[in-house]
Amino acid sequence: QVQLVESGGGLVQAGGSLRLSCAASGSIFSIDVMGWIRQAPGQQRELVAGITSGGSTNYGDSVKGRFTISRGNAKNTVYLQMNSLKPEDTAVYYCYVESHLGLRYWGQGTQVSVSS
Repeated sequence: QVQLVESGGGLVQAGGSLRLSCAASGSIFSIDVMGWIRQAPGQQRELVAGITSGGSTNYGDSVKGRFTISRGNAKNTVYLQMNSLKPEDTAVYYCYVESHLGLRYWGQGTQVSVSS
């Protein structure tokens, strides 16, 4: 089992920045991929970004060039630096991890709201 605790959400004006953090505990030796997805009201979940244990990253098209994902030195923490935020970035952001066996675990979500 892996437990995830997210932090860093909040309200920001358009053009501003926020940094989300997610710390994993439990069976962290099994973690391969860490990442973020988001869900806005009435919309489907959308991949924001992911990063593998080897450091490879991928981003959703809507955030490329604005968001940066990274992992901490201990590899059990993942960060999402969000710059040039837009109102359409408003959503609940969920941290997730995938184990080497393909199991996925989710955080409780953190709200990001961007005002115009």
